[in-house]
Amino acid sequence: MTALAIMGTPGPATISLTAAGSAYGMRRSLAYLAGIVAGTAAVLLAVATGITAALLAVPAVRPALIAAGAVYILWLAYHIATAPPLSDRRADLAAPGLAGGALLGVANPKAWIAIAAVFASARLADGTAADAAGKVAVLTVMIVVINAAWLAAGSSLAPLLRDAGRARLVNRCLAGVLVAAALTVVRP
Repeated sequence: MTALAIMGTPGPATISLTAAGSAYGMRRSLAYLAGIVAGTAAVLLAVATGITAALLAVPAVRPALIAAGAVYILWLAYHIATAPPLSDRRADLAAPGLAGGALLGVANPKAWIAIAAVFASARLADGTAADAAGKVAVLTVMIVVINAAWLAAGSSLAPLLRDAGRARLVNRCLAGVLVAAALTVVRP
């Protein structure tokens, strides 16, 4: 339940999946979804194996990671905010892909914080290895289900976004929420 509450709420990955689903549809956004799942799974494994703790022991690493993630999220927010409405889009316009999704999955500050919070707050088994394996299994399923649900939600919005004015407003709102969600998790 803790993981669902922490990971299911809006954040950079879920907001961008909603935007991709509404702009490109479910099928065209599946590679992006797969990238986000892969990137978030990499974060999960980094937290589970202690790599994150080792990296954060180096004083300069945390600010560098936050800065890199912030730059990418701002770039993504700009592209969401300035995306043309569905009525103006060309069918041959490329949907976001696997690499972009994987980059966001790894650069997503909410993923790092949420996964670390779940690892610190819940205990699934007595042994350390069994506990970590259980958390990795549960969180992996949740990563797939939660992100797929946000993509499906975005896809369901597509018919409402045929109007150019409404589409621009929704794109700008999604971009603003993306930036706001990222800011809430990177504050000291």
